[in-house]
Amino acid sequence: MPDQPMDEPFTIEDAIAGKTSDAAAAKEAGADASDPAQRVEELQNRLLRSQAELENFRKRIRREMDDERRFAELPLLTDLLPVLDNIDRAISAAEKTSDAGSLLAGFKMLSGQLRGVLERHNCKPIEAQGQPFDPALHEAIMQQPSADHPENTVTGVAQGGFTLHDRVVRPAQVIVSSKPK
Repeated sequence: MPDQPMDEPFTIEDAIAGKTSDAAAAKEAGADASDPAQRVEELQNRLLRSQAELENFRKRIRREMDDERRFAELPLLTDLLPVLDNIDRAISAAEKTSDAGSLLAGFKMLSGQLRGVLERHNCKPIEAQGQPFDPALHEAIMQQPSADHPENTVTGVAQGGFTLHDRVVRPAQVIVSSKPK
């Protein structure tokens, strides 16, 4: 069986891009396409170029992923900075006045603003009050007998919990009902 050169497949995309097959390129250059030593050298060079291209691609992707991770918090921080500015304004206003009512109203506004920022970034509060106890979302800190609520129902929330998309960031610390004695 005669040795035939091992040409890579020549695709339509290659033709459109103006590329030619290796055999055609070798014939155009006036070289003998069936010379095994030349073919081996050509394939080794192609392999080295492909390996270098792959390594460069990996490095570029690694750099892009590192940058993505490093700056992932940028949108959140951009939204939080106005909240920080308002906290500073509230502290400055509290130092100048003794009106506790306006200070309370200012902090309620800040709380609402901060909750809005969290919600825009898919960090949502866990609804716990009156819900059945769910150990995946709630952390029971106390159990209280209750005739008003069914057993294993959340009757109080000591600290609110939050989720990010579908992952719990912090479980809600809750008081759970038990059977009355």
